Amino acid sequence: MTASFHPTLLPSALAAIALLVAYVGTRGLVGLLSRRQILAHPEERSSHDSPVPVGGGIAVLAAIIPVWLTASILTSSNIEPIFFVIIIALFLAVISWVDDLRGLKPLPRLCAQAIAIGAMLTVAPFPGLVFGGLLPPAFDLAATLLIWLWFINLFNFMDGIDGLAGVETAVIGLGVFVAAKTGKLDVVWLAYGLSTAGAAIGFLRWNWHPAQIFLGDVGSVPLGFLLGWLLLGLAASGHPAPALILPAYFVGDATITLLRRLFRGERILEPHRDHFYQIAVRSGLRHDQIVGIVAVSGFFMIALTMVAMRGLLWAAVSGAVAATALLLFLLAKGGPTE
Repeated sequence: MTASFHPTLLPSALAAIALLVAYVGTRGLVGLLSRRQILAHPEERSSHDSPVPVGGGIAVLAAIIPVWLTASILTSSNIEPIFFVIIIALFLAVISWVDDLRGLKPLPRLCAQAIAIGAMLTVAPFPGLVFGGLLPPAFDLAATLLIWLWFINLFNFMDGIDGLAGVETAVIGLGVFVAAKTGKLDVVWLAYGLSTAGAAIGFLRWNWHPAQIFLGDVGSVPLGFLLGWLLLGLAASGHPAPALILPAYFVGDATITLLRRLFRGERILEPHRDHFYQIAVRSGLRHDQIVGIVAVSGFFMIALTMVAMRGLLWAAVSGAVAATALLLFLLAKGGPTE
């Protein structure tokens, strides 16, 4: 039996804790990682000009994971799913931290991620079919695994300029909160969403341009997993709007870029600077200008998610597609800062 909590007070309190932990923890990591020389050094394809500490995702995970577990314990009679989510996220964080420190080849990383997702779907499956019965159960499961795997990697690919992944995390977190609030879902979903946004905002204080620290793979890979679990979990519960709308820009940029590189016969696993946000940087736009545009688009996506949760799903999805197309056009067009 679980206690009854005010639908906004508990999520707000947990979000404040997550924000504070991420803020203080990231600040501490800036000094610690700098002293230990755990730095991302500029390369030909980098978007920064000087060495920057890498590993800020450790603080973000330290903010999110205990808060999610606390929210689940306080509001749910079944904490088994979130327990397995945390175990898998930590496993991915360890693998990714090794990648940050020593570098791993793409194929072993991909295999480890696929095994982790497969284990998650086996031991703690979603409550329903992610595609709402459009696919047979076996195909639904296979498609879910592939989409989740792609989302983890595209989130990692899109963590390429100051503030971008942090803003997207905040947008998705706030969007999940709004969707849960609009759809009158369990309070735990409000807590998951708002605390995720809080952790992202705390981290952004130190990751805003010019960044004093980067997430690193130790942050972007587990975050992609956790955000994917939120979005796919809501879809499997009969609420596909957040999964279709909130990550539209990240999905659009990463997927179109991948397809363009495939058609050109390029090696898709090699580093590159072909994403739309990278094109905008090369055109002369600053990181904070690009991320500001993405943030405005993100708030529009949150509004569209609210519309979709009130019954106008396909009208809202059409709006999200149009807004994403416009954003990609603006980034590709770019322009000088002066």
